Amino acid sequence: MVKERVRILIVGGGYVGLYTALRLQRRLKRELKSGAIEVVVVSPDPYMTYQPFLPEAAAGSISPRHVVVPLRRVLDLCKVVIGEARAIDHAKRTATLTTLATEEEGAGAEQITYDELVLAPGSIARTLPIPGLAEHGIGFKTVEEAIGLRNHVIEQMDIASSTRDPAIRDAALTFVFVGGGYAGVEALAELEDMARYAARYYHNVKPEDMKWILVEAAGRILPEVGEEMGRYTVTELRRRNIDVRLETRLESCADRVAVLSDGARFPTRTVVWTAGVKPHPVLAATDLRLNERGRLKCTAELTVEGAEHAWAAGDAAAVPDVTAEEPGKECAPNAQHAVRQAKALGDNIVRSLRGEPLETYAHKYAGSVASLGLHKGVAHVYGRKMKGYPAWFMHRVYHLSRVPTFNRKARVLAEWTLSGLFKREIVSLGSLEHPRAEFELAAGGKPSQDPKGSS
Repeated sequence: MVKERVRILIVGGGYVGLYTALRLQRRLKRELKSGAIEVVVVSPDPYMTYQPFLPEAAAGSISPRHVVVPLRRVLDLCKVVIGEARAIDHAKRTATLTTLATEEEGAGAEQITYDELVLAPGSIARTLPIPGLAEHGIGFKTVEEAIGLRNHVIEQMDIASSTRDPAIRDAALTFVFVGGGYAGVEALAELEDMARYAARYYHNVKPEDMKWILVEAAGRILPEVGEEMGRYTVTELRRRNIDVRLETRLESCADRVAVLSDGARFPTRTVVWTAGVKPHPVLAATDLRLNERGRLKCTAELTVEGAEHAWAAGDAAAVPDVTAEEPGKECAPNAQHAVRQAKALGDNIVRSLRGEPLETYAHKYAGSVASLGLHKGVAHVYGRKMKGYPAWFMHRVYHLSRVPTFNRKARVLAEWTLSGLFKREIVSLGSLEHPRAEFELAAGGKPSQDPKGSS
C-alpha cells in the first residue's frame, strides 16, 4: 500500500490522540507490524484521562486509576513518547519536542520529522488576572486536581472540627466554585454530596454548617442541557442550600477572601476555578492557520486549511458542523464530537495514504447528560428531557459505554456495584502530595510548609 516508510506524528494523548491512534492501529495493523508505517504519539502524561469521570473520582465513587487509560498498554503497535511539543514547522515537517530525558540531559529540545501530522493537544484552563487566583485557586481538569480537591475538602472539615477559632472554622467550611459549565456544576454537586455524607462522622460538623457557592457570569448554567433543564438544576442546587449566583463574577480571592461583583465577601480556603478553557499554547507555535479564538481552521474532512498532510480534531480544531441549519457553525469542543472525529480522522488518514477520496465528518449533536450527585442528574437527549434518577442513570450508562477498553468498563462497573453495597470512603490522603515530607523530617531536614495536605 505504501512504497516508502511513513511516520504519522500525533501530538496529544487525550480523546482525539488516543482514539485516532487506536483507529490507525486497527486499520494499519499489517503496515505497523512490518515497519512500513510508524505512529508516534507525543503526550505529557503516559495515560489518557476520561474527564467526565473526574467529579465521581473526586467524590470517591470511582478509583483514580480507573479514570485513566494507560497509553502504552492500549497502543502496543505505536511508539509513545512522554513529552511535549514546543513548536511545529509544518513547512519542513519537523516538530520540536522536550521529554523527561532532554530535561535530565540538559541538551535542550530535540526535533522529530514526520510525514503526516495530527494535532490534538487539547486545551488548558482559561484564567483571568484576578488577584489571588494564581496563589489560591484550584483547577479541575486533571485526575491529580480532582483527587487533590477531594483531599482538600475533607481536610477543611478536619480543620473546622478541631479549631476553636470561629473565623477559621467559617473559612474552612466555605467552598466557592467559579464556572457554571459541566465541570463546575458536576464537581460542586458531587463534592457537596460527598461532604454532606461525611459530616455524619464528625461530632461537631453538620451539613448546614457548610457554605457551597456557585458563581457564574452568565444568566444560566449548563447551557448544553437547555434552558428548562438549566433552571431545574438551579432549583435543585438551591434546594440543597447551595448558593447559586448568576450574572456574578469573582473579582478577587486575595488573602483568602472571595470578593464577588455583587459586593458579597466570603472568607474561604477553597476557590475552585472551572470557568472555561482555551486552546493549547503549542498551536500558536505552529505555521498553521488559526481562527480568532486561537483554534486551528479545519475543513469538514478534518484537514487543516491550507496545509497538506496536517490533520486536527477536538478542542484544538474549529471543525465546521455540516449538520447545523445555520451556516458557519462549528462543532462544539466536547467529548461527544472528539471521539467521533478521531475515528473519522483515522479513517481519512488511511484513505489519504491509499489515494482514496476523503469523507466528510458529520454528526448531529445528540444532547447532553449531567450528574448532580448520587441518584441525581439532568439530561436533554434527542429532544427528550429527564431529571432525577433516570437522568443520573442515563449519565452513568452513557459514559460507561464511552470509556475506552473493556478492562476499564468492567472495573468502573464493579466499583459502582460495590459502592452501592457498602458505605462511602471518606478518608483524606493528602500526604500523597508530599510523600517524602515525613522522611525528610526524620532525616533531619526541614519540614515542608504543608507536609500533610493540600491546604
